[in-house]
Amino acid sequence: MYALNFYSPIVADQLRSRRKTATIRLGDKSHKYRKGMVVQVLAGPRFSPRAKIFDAVIDKVEVKALAELSPREIEHDNPELKRTEEMATFLGQLYNREVSAEDTVTVIRFSEIRAANP
Repeated sequence: MYALNFYSPIVADQLRSRRKTATIRLGDKSHKYRKGMVVQVLAGPRFSPRAKIFDAVIDKVEVKALAELSPREIEHDNPELKRTEEMATFLGQLYNREVSAEDTVTVIRFSEIRAANP
């Protein structure tokens, strides 16, 4: 089983409220995540127990430069952000390094898998 891990408590709240429907990861992650793949969405600190938020299916995986992100793509990742400069700052904090508009990112869109109602 594959997982999308989220370490920030803010992000965990966005996942629980279903406001977050994408993740933007630094680098090319297309070899790891593919459209149609089923993953567990997990939240919790690194090297600690994680809480399963929900199972999800990956709807879309796109690799592009950070500068090419649309405001909508950014908003799906973090509803509090709109601009690529804000996303660069946010990613820089997550990855603990400088992030520029030229950096490659992977946009992973996902949808929760819910039990069918009879």
